[in-house]
Amino acid sequence: QVQLVESGGGFVQAGGSLRLSCAASGRTFSSYTMGWFRQAPGKEREFVAAISRSGGRLIYGDSVKGRFTISRDNAKNTVYLQMNSLKPEDTAVYYCAAESYGIMRTQGYQYDYWGQGTQVTVSS
Repeated sequence: QVQLVESGGGFVQAGGSLRLSCAASGRTFSSYTMGWFRQAPGKEREFVAAISRSGGRLIYGDSVKGRFTISRDNAKNTVYLQMNSLKPEDTAVYYCAAESYGIMRTQGYQYDYWGQGTQVTVSS
């Protein structure tokens, strides 16, 4: 089992940057595929990015490609989401999630553990 705690959200103007962090408990962090999702008010949860166990494989949602970068530090049990060129439509609660089988997945229901979320607000 793993517990996830996100941080780094906040308020930023359009064009700005934020870096989200997700700290995981437990000694088996490197055995999980990690993902980031987001949910805006009144909208469905959206896949943002995922990273493989070793960090060697990355996938992104179409709306964030070229602007967001996912990374992980297995020694620190932490996954990051660097968000650049932020747009008002990026405003959402951002969640990190862990997938137990080491498979790169883009659907939220396929992830086993979730953090509590961190709010990102981008003003125009």
